[in-house]
Amino acid sequence: MASICRDESMPAVRTVGDWKDANPAFAASIARAREEGFDALAAECLEIANTPLEGIESTTKPNGDVEEKRGDMLGHRKLQIETRLKLLAKWDPKRYGDKMQIAGDPDAPLETRTTLNVAGLSTDALAEIMAARDAAKPR
Repeated sequence: MASICRDESMPAVRTVGDWKDANPAFAASIARAREEGFDALAAECLEIANTPLEGIESTTKPNGDVEEKRGDMLGHRKLQIETRLKLLAKWDPKRYGDKMQIAGDPDAPLETRTTLNVAGLSTDALAEIMAARDAAKPR
Protein backbone atom coordinates (compact mmCIF):
# COMPACT_ATOMS: atom_id res chain seq x y z
CA MET A 1 0.00 0.00 0.00
CA ALA A 2 2.74 2.43 0.97
CA SER A 3 4.64 1.91 -2.28
CA ILE A 4 1.48 2.54 -4.31
CA CYS A 5 0.67 5.67 -2.32
CA ARG A 6 4.17 7.07 -2.93
CA ASP A 7 3.20 7.67 -6.56
CA GLU A 8 2.30 11.34 -7.00
CA SER A 9 -0.90 10.46 -8.84
CA MET A 10 -2.16 8.33 -5.93
CA PRO A 11 -3.69 9.40 -2.61
CA ALA A 12 -1.59 9.51 0.55
CA VAL A 13 -1.53 6.51 2.89
CA ARG A 14 -3.39 8.56 5.50
CA THR A 15 -6.15 9.32 3.00
CA VAL A 16 -6.59 5.65 2.18
CA GLY A 17 -6.71 4.94 5.92
CA ASP A 18 -9.46 7.53 6.33
CA TRP A 19 -11.40 5.94 3.47
CA LYS A 20 -11.10 2.53 5.13
CA ASP A 21 -12.39 3.97 8.42
CA ALA A 22 -15.34 5.62 6.68
CA ASN A 23 -16.28 2.78 4.32
CA PRO A 24 -16.50 -0.80 5.65
CA ALA A 25 -16.88 -2.23 2.13
CA PHE A 26 -13.67 -0.50 1.04
CA ALA A 27 -11.90 -1.77 4.18
CA ALA A 28 -13.08 -5.31 3.40
CA SER A 29 -11.75 -4.98 -0.15
CA ILE A 30 -8.36 -3.86 1.15
CA ALA A 31 -8.30 -6.76 3.62
CA ARG A 32 -9.16 -9.22 0.85
CA ALA A 33 -6.44 -7.76 -1.36
CA ARG A 34 -3.92 -8.13 1.46
CA GLU A 35 -4.88 -11.79 1.92
CA GLU A 36 -4.47 -12.40 -1.79
CA GLY A 37 -1.10 -10.68 -1.62
CA PHE A 38 -0.07 -12.93 1.27
CA ASP A 39 -1.11 -15.99 -0.74
CA ALA A 40 0.89 -14.72 -3.71
CA LEU A 41 3.92 -14.31 -1.46
CA ALA A 42 3.50 -17.89 -0.21
CA ALA A 43 3.26 -19.14 -3.79
CA GLU A 44 6.42 -17.18 -4.55
CA CYS A 45 8.20 -19.17 -1.83
CA LEU A 46 7.33 -22.39 -3.65
CA GLU A 47 8.54 -20.92 -6.92
CA ILE A 48 11.85 -19.90 -5.36
CA ALA A 49 12.25 -23.34 -3.76
CA ASN A 50 11.55 -25.14 -7.03
CA THR A 51 13.71 -22.96 -9.27
CA PRO A 52 17.48 -23.37 -9.00
CA LEU A 53 19.40 -20.13 -9.30
CA GLU A 54 22.84 -20.56 -10.78
CA GLY A 55 25.54 -18.23 -9.65
CA ILE A 56 29.29 -17.86 -9.47
CA GLU A 57 31.20 -17.91 -6.21
CA SER A 58 34.65 -16.36 -6.50
CA THR A 59 37.46 -17.05 -4.06
CA THR A 60 40.84 -15.33 -4.14
CA LYS A 61 43.67 -17.60 -3.09
CA PRO A 62 46.72 -16.36 -1.12
CA ASN A 63 48.82 -16.40 -4.30
CA GLY A 64 46.34 -14.03 -6.00
CA ASP A 65 44.67 -16.60 -8.23
CA VAL A 66 40.90 -16.38 -8.42
CA GLU A 67 38.93 -19.58 -8.26
CA GLU A 68 35.37 -19.56 -9.53
CA LYS A 69 32.73 -22.16 -8.76
CA ARG A 70 29.42 -22.32 -10.54
CA GLY A 71 26.47 -23.71 -8.66
CA ASP A 72 23.05 -23.25 -7.20
CA MET A 73 22.78 -20.21 -4.95
CA LEU A 74 21.06 -22.29 -2.29
CA GLY A 75 21.90 -19.98 0.62
CA HIS A 76 20.44 -17.01 -1.22
CA ARG A 77 17.25 -18.90 -2.06
CA LYS A 78 16.88 -20.08 1.54
CA LEU A 79 17.21 -16.49 2.76
CA GLN A 80 14.57 -15.29 0.30
CA ILE A 81 12.14 -18.00 1.40
CA GLU A 82 12.79 -17.60 5.11
CA THR A 83 12.33 -13.84 4.95
CA ARG A 84 9.00 -14.16 3.18
CA LEU A 85 7.75 -16.86 5.55
CA LYS A 86 8.69 -14.84 8.62
CA LEU A 87 6.88 -11.80 7.26
CA LEU A 88 3.81 -13.91 6.45
CA ALA A 89 3.81 -15.32 9.99
CA LYS A 90 3.86 -11.77 11.41
CA TRP A 91 1.33 -10.31 9.01
CA ASP A 92 -1.15 -13.21 9.05
CA PRO A 93 -0.37 -15.43 12.04
CA LYS A 94 -3.66 -17.34 11.89
CA ARG A 95 -2.90 -18.66 8.43
CA TYR A 96 0.89 -18.59 8.25
CA GLY A 97 2.12 -18.61 11.85
CA ASP A 98 3.20 -21.59 13.88
CA LYS A 99 0.24 -23.21 15.55
CA MET A 100 0.48 -23.24 19.31
CA GLN A 101 -1.90 -25.27 21.38
CA ILE A 102 -2.19 -24.52 25.04
CA ALA A 103 -3.62 -27.52 26.81
CA GLY A 104 -2.85 -29.89 29.60
CA ASP A 105 -1.01 -33.14 29.16
CA PRO A 106 -3.45 -36.11 29.29
CA ASP A 107 -1.36 -37.56 32.13
CA ALA A 108 -1.21 -34.23 33.96
CA PRO A 109 -4.25 -32.14 32.91
CA LEU A 110 -4.53 -28.46 33.63
CA GLU A 111 -6.20 -27.66 36.91
CA THR A 112 -8.19 -24.61 37.84
CA ARG A 113 -8.35 -23.32 41.36
CA THR A 114 -10.72 -20.77 42.76
CA THR A 115 -10.01 -18.80 45.89
CA LEU A 116 -12.97 -17.44 47.75
CA ASN A 117 -12.75 -14.93 50.56
CA VAL A 118 -15.33 -16.20 53.04
CA ALA A 119 -14.73 -13.60 55.71
CA GLY A 120 -18.00 -12.02 56.62
CA LEU A 121 -20.21 -14.73 55.09
CA SER A 122 -23.01 -16.17 57.17
CA THR A 123 -22.98 -19.76 58.34
CA ASP A 124 -25.81 -20.55 55.92
CA ALA A 125 -23.87 -19.10 52.97
CA LEU A 126 -20.79 -21.11 53.97
CA ALA A 127 -22.91 -24.27 54.17
CA GLU A 128 -24.25 -23.65 50.65
CA ILE A 129 -20.73 -23.16 49.29
CA MET A 130 -19.52 -26.36 50.95
CA ALA A 131 -22.50 -28.31 49.59
CA ALA A 132 -21.87 -27.01 46.06
CA ARG A 133 -18.19 -27.93 46.33
CA ASP A 134 -19.00 -31.44 47.53
CA ALA A 135 -21.56 -31.91 44.75
CA ALA A 136 -19.00 -30.88 42.12
CA LYS A 137 -16.38 -33.42 43.23
CA PRO A 138 -16.05 -36.46 40.97
CA ARG A 139 -17.19 -39.70 42.55
